[in-house]
Amino acid sequence: MMKTFDIRKGNGARGEQSAENWKALLARPSIDNVALEQRVAVILDQVRLHGDAAVKKFSLQYDKVAPDPIEANRMEMEAAAAEISDELKTAISQARENIERFHRPQWREPEAVETMPGVRCWRKSVGIERVGLYIPGGTAPLFSTLLMLGIPARIAGCREVVLCSPPDPNGRLHPAILYTAGLVGVTRIFKVGGVQAVGAMAYGTAMIPRVHKIFGPGNQYVTCAKQLIQKDGVAIDMPAGPSELAVYADDHANPRVVAADLLSQAEHGADSQVILVSPSELLIEAVQMEMAGQLPDLPRQALATAALANSRAFIVRDEWQAMELLNEYAPEHLILICREPGALAERVVNAGSVFLGAFSPESAGDYATGTNHVLPTSGYAKAYSGVSVDSFVKKITFQELTEEGIRGIAQTVERMARAEGLDAHANAVRVRMGRQGKAPRA
Repeated sequence: MMKTFDIRKGNGARGEQSAENWKALLARPSIDNVALEQRVAVILDQVRLHGDAAVKKFSLQYDKVAPDPIEANRMEMEAAAAEISDELKTAISQARENIERFHRPQWREPEAVETMPGVRCWRKSVGIERVGLYIPGGTAPLFSTLLMLGIPARIAGCREVVLCSPPDPNGRLHPAILYTAGLVGVTRIFKVGGVQAVGAMAYGTAMIPRVHKIFGPGNQYVTCAKQLIQKDGVAIDMPAGPSELAVYADDHANPRVVAADLLSQAEHGADSQVILVSPSELLIEAVQMEMAGQLPDLPRQALATAALANSRAFIVRDEWQAMELLNEYAPEHLILICREPGALAERVVNAGSVFLGAFSPESAGDYATGTNHVLPTSGYAKAYSGVSVDSFVKKITFQELTEEGIRGIAQTVERMARAEGLDAHANAVRVRMGRQGKAPRA
């Protein structure tokens, strides 16, 4: 089970010393990053130099299969649709509708602003032309992530959407991934995973096109690969690593519900982490007992057990100290199960996605409420947002000046340009005003 830490004492009023004192307690599971980067960099370099041959080599090495052809075709898509039950199709359809309903209002038409008479400015959203989606398919085929990425990509107007996902031992993609790819308008699908998939989309091969931005979660190798290709000028959504969840619960919470929430996230993988924060020592003990009772019934018990070894429970003094701790942790997912979750939610400043109240499990957001589940992890929620339609667009600014506009702004531009020593800038205004040559400095 989780280790429990009592932090009620020694942190000053409202946790002024929390960031320094709690750093070690809030540490995520870690590995040797230097060794990891070296291994990942070798694979990326090989893919950049040798293209499809390297992709095949590493697919055989790590996935024990290299499908030929590597690209999924229409027959495979149709076969996948036939394998999906009507019940699952209905569930995917409802999730798709909710995700579209939440994301579509994020698209904004240009709105012109007249900053002064004759000077009109506006900003236009333009979809990134070619994006790459990485969808994990190893221990869990995350077709739900394909909904979360493919739908905003379509709303944004991306012209080409490339999908890479690791195949099963028979060289096939999970039918739900293929079916969902057809629903959201993916244009090309490749049966390849891991670092080699990220490298192929980043640098391009004879088979797999180079994309302008790569999206999607993955294990530590995939996350490291995304961070390394970013140094080569390929954009990524965010450094999304192993999944995590924090729960704040007071004595109003049901221990059985809290335990179920923690286990739902712990089953993602051995490198996942869950955090429980409560002012009630009795609640924490009850939750630990509930987890021990629920754990044996989980098919992914071994993964959840390993994740719990990396997890923590904290006994806090009050809500203030709890929120100091949680904002310092900056969780990917945060659940508030307490008497007034709405009021407490106003104090959240660092989190990927927040779930309010006893009837708001994180799993609902993972699949079907409509919000996006591709979120910043590892504390990146302090600076990053989750994926949205904005993630798939570039925002280009425009301006148009009339003769009245240039006359009204000319003196300001000339004076500022001369002050910076950029006389050609000033001259670009003067020639439009019928004045040429270098003007005297002010």
